[in-house]
Amino acid sequence: METLDKLPQLFVLFFVIIDPLASLAVFFVGTAGMSERERRRVAVFAILVATLLCLLFLFFGNALISLFNTGIAEFRVAGGLILAILGVRMTLGAPLRDLKEKEGDRGRAIAALIATPLLTGPATITSIILAVNDYGTIVTFLAVTAVLAVSGVLLYYASAIHRHVGTTATQVLSTILGLVTLSWGISFMVAGLKLLLGTGRGA
Repeated sequence: METLDKLPQLFVLFFVIIDPLASLAVFFVGTAGMSERERRRVAVFAILVATLLCLLFLFFGNALISLFNTGIAEFRVAGGLILAILGVRMTLGAPLRDLKEKEGDRGRAIAALIATPLLTGPATITSIILAVNDYGTIVTFLAVTAVLAVSGVLLYYASAIHRHVGTTATQVLSTILGLVTLSWGISFMVAGLKLLLGTGRGA
């Protein structure tokens, strides 16, 4: 039977991986010059797309693993590697790099970019599948939904937030969260390797 004692832990994990602050920074640049109404329309569309993708892998992730003829141990190692790389990039400030290159993107284009790969990228997909296997569907659903709700609020009120926070504070926090992501990635890889070695498949 599933319990909710892991919900705070999973919320932190998905908040770090989904990294709504990095998406918020991209949103600032990508929607520059838009009216408040247009910005909020883009925010809603981005969150809807991200939510649909998360639900897809939440309920059918294991089926997709089986379809591609792999196992949870291998997926755990691969997913841990992705998380570790993401953590390094976040620590080095990579999620906030080259934002100016995105300037000029508008409407659905910037919404799609924020939805995937920023909010729902490989690291998010990997973590959803692993969390469902480790903690169950319900607690994973609640954690992911809560983070997406927070992301939606941040994007919806992006203009007001930007006036009070600024890009520098966002980058500093993203760097700190990157260290947490890196540690989760290493943890996933170690657990996956133990499974592989324990079953003899890593020989």
